[in-house]
Amino acid sequence: MTQSRNSTAPIPDDVPEDVAATPLLSKRQMLGYYDHLRATLAAAQASDCEGRPFAQEVAASLVIAWAREVHADGRKLMFIGNGGSAAIASHMATDYSKNGGMRALCLNDGAMLTCLGNDYGYEQVFAKQIELFAQEGDLLIAISSSGRSPNILNAVAAARARGCRVITLSGFSADNPLRREGDINFYVASDQYGFVELGHLTICHAILDFACGQRVPLPAAG
Repeated sequence: MTQSRNSTAPIPDDVPEDVAATPLLSKRQMLGYYDHLRATLAAAQASDCEGRPFAQEVAASLVIAWAREVHADGRKLMFIGNGGSAAIASHMATDYSKNGGMRALCLNDGAMLTCLGNDYGYEQVFAKQIELFAQEGDLLIAISSSGRSPNILNAVAAARARGCRVITLSGFSADNPLRREGDINFYVASDQYGFVELGHLTICHAILDFACGQRVPLPAAG
C-alpha cells in the first residue's frame, strides 16, 4: 500500500503510479461535491398544482400517507421517467414494492415502449399505458429532470383523466411546466443532471425509508 500526496489514506498497490502520486481529484473537490449536493437537496422546494409552497417534510409526509392509502385500497403506484429518470423509476418501483410492501410498478418495459412508440409516437408511450392500466385512485410518480418531456406531460394528463393523484419531480428551470401539474411537486433547483437526478433519487428514497420506519441521526439544531 502507498499514500497519495493529497491524502493520508492508503492507496492499493494496483493503482497506477501516476494516479496514486497525483490524483485527478483532490479531497477538497470531492467533499465540495458532497457539500453542494447536500445544499441542493436542502434547498429543494415542494408546492401544489397552484404553485403554493409547503415544507419538504409536509410534502413527504403526504406522499407516505397517500402511498399507504393507495395500497390499502387495492390500487397501485406507477413510476415513469426517461433515461436516468427511468432508472430511478425502475429502482423505486422495485424498492417500494419489496421493501415498502406497496403495490408499485414502472412503465418502462422495452417491448411495450417500442410498440407504443412505433404505433403512436414516443410522446404517447406512457400516456397509452396509463389509459390501458390506470385505475381511479392510483398514484402516478412522474420524474423528469427538465420537467419538459412531452411523454411525461402527456402521461400526467392521462393520469388526471383517469382520476389519479400525481406526484412530480423536476429540476432545471423554475418555470418548467411539470412543476405545476402534480398534487405535490418536488423541484430541485439545479441545471446539472447529476445533482437533479441524485436529488430526485434521494427524495424518493427518503420517503420510502421513513415510510418503512427508518431512523436517522438528527442534526444538533433545527
